[in-house]
Amino acid sequence: MTWWSTDDDEDDESEFDESAVRVRPSRRGSRPRTKTRPDHADAITGVVLGVDRGRYAVLLDEGTPDERAITAARASELRRKSVVTGDHVDLVGDTSGDPGSLARIVRIGERSTLLRRSADDTDEVERIIVANADQMLIVVAAANPEPRIRLVDRYLVAAFDAGIRPILCLTKTDLADPSEFLENFAGLELPVIRSSTDRMPLEEITAALIGHRTVFVGHSGVGKSTLVNALVPSAHRAIGRVNEVTGRGRHTSSSTISLRVEDATGTGWVIDTPGVRSFGLGHVKPENILGAFTDLARIAERCPRGCTHLPDAPDCAMMEAVEAGELGETGRARLDSLQRLLSTFAAAA
Repeated sequence: MTWWSTDDDEDDESEFDESAVRVRPSRRGSRPRTKTRPDHADAITGVVLGVDRGRYAVLLDEGTPDERAITAARASELRRKSVVTGDHVDLVGDTSGDPGSLARIVRIGERSTLLRRSADDTDEVERIIVANADQMLIVVAAANPEPRIRLVDRYLVAAFDAGIRPILCLTKTDLADPSEFLENFAGLELPVIRSSTDRMPLEEITAALIGHRTVFVGHSGVGKSTLVNALVPSAHRAIGRVNEVTGRGRHTSSSTISLRVEDATGTGWVIDTPGVRSFGLGHVKPENILGAFTDLARIAERCPRGCTHLPDAPDCAMMEAVEAGELGETGRARLDSLQRLLSTFAAAA
């Protein structure tokens, strides 16, 4: 008896053709990886107004009838890149802004400026505060809490390093005369705005903000949030009080957010940041610090090559100028501020 025929044999071979082999699908159910990424040619551009727990408030079509704020998430390919307030970003997905909609950030635009700080002066890990700001309003109280010269110096260094124009705003001037404090900055080209508890120069401040993206910085308790609420009544930023025992303010603003400010001449943006008690400069190059002290930088041009400008530096033109009284009574304090910062970096090197 024959167990098979020729025709049957041909049928059997077709059953085991390679094209008929079944491939077991991946347990994850995902497609094979590819290095080819979509170009997102249909993406639209917006500006990040704020960040909250992995969600980004983004403004689209600014200044047009279609202007709207939407919510977006960061695309997986950007998971190792930071997206911060002020960033220009490209988005795809649902950009309608309807309740429950969620767009996706797929690209981060080039940044014109980047304001950063570190935990302390020896920490090179930077914390990005805001991108694309062109002004910094340094808010300082004349009293309660007492103004800190060294902290203002650090803000100035950070502003210079970022390429941002600094402005000094003194609050609570009705509680103390800030003249002596301001003498420490007499040699700097630093605009100063004075504000009191019962009278805020809102028109003067607003005029300085129109046409700019201004980041507000300041020690906790100096009245920064009060000022923001006065400039932008709809902001509703939390306001804290200064501890009568320690003289320290309580952190009230917990996030960085952009708020629009307007007057008859145009619009600007206030970027409010959480109050801080320290401002590390571990990310700043020591050679950039001198640039924040413009009055001293001009004299430093006369220093010998390779001068460290530290107290033990031989033939330092700045120290010679101070001894000769060339910088006035505040010159020594200004030089001391500079040398303290330079010494910190020299010790960490």
